[in-house]
Amino acid sequence: MSYFAGIHPITYEGPETDNPLAFRHYNPSEVIGGKTMAEHLRFAVAWWHSFAWEGGDPFGGQTFQRPWFGPTVDHARAKADAAFDLFAILGQPYFCFHDADIRPEGADFAETTRNLETIVDYIAEKMAAGGPRLLWGTANLFSHRRYMAGAATNPDPDVFAYAGATIKTCIDATHRLGGENYVLWGGREGYETLLNTDLARERQQAGRMLCMAVDYARKIGFKGAILIEPKPQEPTKHQYDYDVATVYGFLKDFGLEGEVKVNIEQGHAILAGHSFEHEIALAAALGIFGSIDMNRNDYQSGWDTDQFPNNTPEVTLAYYEILKAGGLRTGGTNFDAKLRRQSLDAEDLVAAHIGGMDVCAAGFKRAYAMLQEGTLEAARHARYAKWGEGDAPALLTHATLDTIHDRVVREGLDPQPVSGRQERLENLVNRFTG
Repeated sequence: MSYFAGIHPITYEGPETDNPLAFRHYNPSEVIGGKTMAEHLRFAVAWWHSFAWEGGDPFGGQTFQRPWFGPTVDHARAKADAAFDLFAILGQPYFCFHDADIRPEGADFAETTRNLETIVDYIAEKMAAGGPRLLWGTANLFSHRRYMAGAATNPDPDVFAYAGATIKTCIDATHRLGGENYVLWGGREGYETLLNTDLARERQQAGRMLCMAVDYARKIGFKGAILIEPKPQEPTKHQYDYDVATVYGFLKDFGLEGEVKVNIEQGHAILAGHSFEHEIALAAALGIFGSIDMNRNDYQSGWDTDQFPNNTPEVTLAYYEILKAGGLRTGGTNFDAKLRRQSLDAEDLVAAHIGGMDVCAAGFKRAYAMLQEGTLEAARHARYAKWGEGDAPALLTHATLDTIHDRVVREGLDPQPVSGRQERLENLVNRFTG
């Protein structure tokens, strides 16, 4: 019997419904701007939080008791069965996974790889029967104790090699399943103290691993995007992939800014001291925007609580920047979010995704309406309009400090401040998000 027995496929019933297992805002077939909502939002279920996470937190152990929890390949198949049942109930077009989410650990690397290949074949069969597509795959290079000092940045070259071999198997698995992206998720690529850390060496190691991953993916014909996920502060004190700006500098240093983009998580943006929309806008400005993980953190906690989104105004501003950047393209909206550890029922997992999808849909529609209305962009354009007048363009091309000085003296320039009108613009946004 299915773990989700008795729960029927979720349908759109509109904003007035009081059915807790129905969509109020997400209508996958609704056409906006020439594309359906499903095509715009490209929702994905995260295999790890939805099916592999046992309900622990820093102060307590397992609370979930799932029938597929166990160390065998049969348990992994049962987990895949439950996952595809949920995908069908939600109508999700995509899913994402780490290798450790879908296969059991073997006695050695060879057995672990065989387990991965067995489950990948099983997933491929379910996909061929009409299941969703793979948005992205990645390698878990953080949970096992061998990675306690990092993977690519580890002081032990054998751990570096083991991590590289694992990345190869995960790229192979992603390619086998037709994944549209591959993510480098550097969960432990950081350090806890400078007292035992060689920063230059570790940064070079991380760069070398990324170069090898890109080279191998292209060698085997993987045409999807290669993504790095910025990961600040946790679980180590300092991370080499702290935020979008740090990742861009890293990519430039190794000549990869044309090959690698970013997968941005809302919770990580907050931990880095930024807003989600800031990180998206900066990635778009730098030409490295790829995909998003949609979750939220508890703003009263200083760690990654990975909660489903419930703040429509925040989500609206994120999708506004995504729309300005041209949409998600090969990326998607992955729910890197987990239930609260007291939410024990199968229905809780369904309801959590329904709520997240509805919040995203409501925010997306507001963002699209705001962009089409055009006032915000017109105000932004007007603020910088003088840069297109007279001698202003030359300031950014062939002007020198001498010529600028002469112009200021000659013309007697005495520029006066102009209002930024922030409150008016906030009121404008509130018209759409309120």
